[in-house]
Amino acid sequence: MRIDDLRLWRLEIPFKVKFRHAAAERSRMASVWVEARGSGVCGFGEGCPREYVTGESLASAEDFFRRTRDALVGEVRSVDDLRAWQSQHVNEIDANPSAWCGVELALLDLFARDERRPVESLIGSPPLRDSYRYSAVLGDGGFPSGLKTALKYRAFGLTDFKVKLSGDAAADNRKLKTVRALGVAAARIRVDANNLWHSSHEAASYLCALGPLAAIEEPIASGDFEGMRRIAEQTGARIILDESMLRADQLTSIGDDPHRWIANVRVSKMGGLLRSLEVVQRARELGVGVIVGAQVGETSVLSRAALPVAQAAGEALYAQEGAFGTRLLQHDVCPKPLMFGFGGVLETNSLKLNERAGWGLELEWGDSAT
Repeated sequence: MRIDDLRLWRLEIPFKVKFRHAAAERSRMASVWVEARGSGVCGFGEGCPREYVTGESLASAEDFFRRTRDALVGEVRSVDDLRAWQSQHVNEIDANPSAWCGVELALLDLFARDERRPVESLIGSPPLRDSYRYSAVLGDGGFPSGLKTALKYRAFGLTDFKVKLSGDAAADNRKLKTVRALGVAAARIRVDANNLWHSSHEAASYLCALGPLAAIEEPIASGDFEGMRRIAEQTGARIILDESMLRADQLTSIGDDPHRWIANVRVSKMGGLLRSLEVVQRARELGVGVIVGAQVGETSVLSRAALPVAQAAGEALYAQEGAFGTRLLQHDVCPKPLMFGFGGVLETNSLKLNERAGWGLELEWGDSAT
């Protein structure tokens, strides 16, 4: 099919509460929103550029789009063309993964809608399963608000927790003691340091003092695999790679001891759905665990795009993050947001996503664009 129009906007939606961690504090989401039109149908995509994750900004994403738009419109007419264009422009996509994610998701939605089938059918992935279970995420807030949030999560039946660390030993210990006191099993508590420490020795000493942890995300500088390996040995916890895992080829750095590692696969960070599926496939081949993660403030579109990634992870799936919808956002692009319910479970049967074309979402986003 011919692409008649391809456009990109900035999308900003306020949060209901501020979310803070060691690398950033946010009171609103900031994404790029892409719309693709052709043959009387329209597809939508989203990317979340983050300077502290991929080095991107909203401005750099817009620049990437301006440079590539005409070529995409002229050369890409099918999912096969999309795969070919991606393989021919690897270096540029590596430098602009979130920007490319928005474009790719919009084109996949467009092509699938044109063929009147779900995206999974279009790309050769299996149908979605009946339900997906999500993690609670505790940000780096003060104790009263953190306690209130933890209590809400537990009352809502969530049993899997990710706790953001601040580097304040008293505050971090208090958060973890609260989560443990609420009956969360030690095997289901992981922490995220967002590259807090400068050395593996400093990080390991701090983390060991926090008590038993199942997994630790990005304790030191991204890409310092040897340092993180030493932390894993000293703490007995697995290491979750997030900022250190942007491409499938980075998995070669951890192939010798895959049992120590978990790859955090966020669709926007990885550069779209197709590249995310490649990372998951390679991780499974190596025996590396997988978390299907999310950028803070994603809309229902990125939550939807992550579902086939979680499906592909199979038994390697350690946890899934995201699908907060209007629990975090003041409003979503969908009048009926795609978000988890009691127990952190997102049920897909009632949504009939396996029967609807494209992402299968009803969108109502115009007032949010800037």
